[in-house]
Amino acid sequence: MVPKPSFASSLVSSRCLSLLQEGEGKTNPGCALDCGAGIGRISKRLLLPLFKMVDLVDVTQEFLDKAKTYLGEDGKRVGGYFCQGLQDFVPESGRYDVIWIQWVIGHLTDNHLVEFLRRCHKALRPNGLIVIKDNVSYEGVVPDEVDSSVCRDLEIVRSLVVRAGLSIIYEEQQVNFPKEIYHVHTLALR
Repeated sequence: MVPKPSFASSLVSSRCLSLLQEGEGKTNPGCALDCGAGIGRISKRLLLPLFKMVDLVDVTQEFLDKAKTYLGEDGKRVGGYFCQGLQDFVPESGRYDVIWIQWVIGHLTDNHLVEFLRRCHKALRPNGLIVIKDNVSYEGVVPDEVDSSVCRDLEIVRSLVVRAGLSIIYEEQQVNFPKEIYHVHTLALR
């Protein structure tokens, strides 16, 4: 079972970002990229309150069209709506302070994820971060027959991050989830 985004989930994500925006090596509040953005829930609840500008990328044009309405006035601070799968998306080099990837890595093959993370790394500004927030399985790779995605265990996700040439600088597990659903982990990468 996959948890749905909630206000509590946004608070955990916000706490993660606020920790990373303090002290030496902090990220800047300039521009963020919301990957697998859907109708823009993460952009609205988390990224737009913290960043001057946000770009959204999603594979479904209908979701991006709905995001324009859902974001309301905050939509004026959206720099771009990109309709493309992450396996093919090339973010602009040096544009982003944070690239937020939530509930979507399971739709990428291992190789596509590694290559996408490498492209994201090139798209970061100095002190920029890539943040992955997603479900992790208890062991191995668990296929989802409904949406053809997979859920990887934490060690596999970590190994793919290393293959992409990145380091994990912060890690957090969301707590108080029922035992019958996957754990949710947040990883901040540089």
